[in-house]
Amino acid sequence: MILSTMDLLLSGRAAARRVTREVRIGRVVIGSAGPVVVQSMTNTDTADDFSTSMQVAQLARAGSELVRITVNNDEAAKAVPKIRDKLLAMNLDVPLVGDFHYNGHKLLADNPACAEALAKFRINPGNVGQGAKRDTQFASIVEMACRFDKPVRIGVNWGSLDQSVLARIMDENARREIPRDAGAVMREALVASALESAAKAEEYGLGGDKIILSAKVSSVQDLIAVYRDLAARCDYPLHLGLTEAGMGSKGIVGSTAALAVLLQEGIGDTIRVSLTPEPNGSRTQEVIVAQEILQTMGLRAFTPMVTACPGCGRTTSTLFQELASDVQSYVRDNMPVWREQFDGVENMNLAVMGCIVNGPGESKHANIGISLPGTGESPAAPVFEDGVKTQTLRGDNIANEFKTIIERYVARTYRRKGAPT
Repeated sequence: MILSTMDLLLSGRAAARRVTREVRIGRVVIGSAGPVVVQSMTNTDTADDFSTSMQVAQLARAGSELVRITVNNDEAAKAVPKIRDKLLAMNLDVPLVGDFHYNGHKLLADNPACAEALAKFRINPGNVGQGAKRDTQFASIVEMACRFDKPVRIGVNWGSLDQSVLARIMDENARREIPRDAGAVMREALVASALESAAKAEEYGLGGDKIILSAKVSSVQDLIAVYRDLAARCDYPLHLGLTEAGMGSKGIVGSTAALAVLLQEGIGDTIRVSLTPEPNGSRTQEVIVAQEILQTMGLRAFTPMVTACPGCGRTTSTLFQELASDVQSYVRDNMPVWREQFDGVENMNLAVMGCIVNGPGESKHANIGISLPGTGESPAAPVFEDGVKTQTLRGDNIANEFKTIIERYVARTYRRKGAPT
């Protein structure tokens, strides 16, 4: 049964995932048979194998399940095996995706060790070459993928759209009795470029279970329209992302608005949030945002979620804000250790509330909650565990005492890995 948008809203859940082929990228399964996967990308000079491997490690430890790296020259291509080896030495087996433009055919041919070290190739049909060279160079990359048994993401982007496809679609549109508007023509060209490139890759010998598609734009409404069309016209897994999303709240809001609609409709198998980092900001922010999109939608669980009230005139003290931030950092920092030790801890919910109005009630809904006193209230902070008040904290050491309670709850509640059932 196909559910309408209103049915989905009333059901309180996302639509069933669109059924796709299954693509394996190293140890990661992409497609409807697996969960929606988080991807990120480095911004280091790939030729600097130390800096790049360190940033890949940061992204992987933050939760990125695939990491894309730029392979734009011979030095970068030669660095790829070194990067992989450094990651393995750190016990990080995160699949690396090579991002190729313009000269990928030559770099792969000249550096077979690079092709072998990568888990997937990403190619943009609009940047492979022009005229007669285009098909030859595209075929060369596909042949290297076949030789080394690597999957390929065919990533179309409206900033570098194949001009021959666009020209053809424009000519076809001009012959229509009622021509479509320019936006519709552009969207059709994006979808056509992706699908035709995938068909050509299969003609050159690449298996249908080795292809992932993407068609990125920087407009939320256009992205939604393009992916709805693409999803309806193929069964390849789809990588979602709002290209050039931007910096800070603009990038986060734009990406969330676009990806949430598509994910709610069951469209999307991998996602990336293409944030521009703040000056000296951490690249891992894009991973955290992608995880939180999936987790707040109930599609995956990565780390315990902390509910906190926004504050009002009752919460003139900054104590609860500081505690909420402290607890969020604490659980995120401890999650890599907990994930290795306990099953299911990523599903834990915590609440840090600022006054008596909603504090006790919200705290009871969480696995662990604390309700701090608001302005003029009794200087006591009741703690609730699984809906039951277990103790009351007072004094200047509430933050550390609450973190100790969380630690004890984790050890007591979640099954230790390897322990008998």
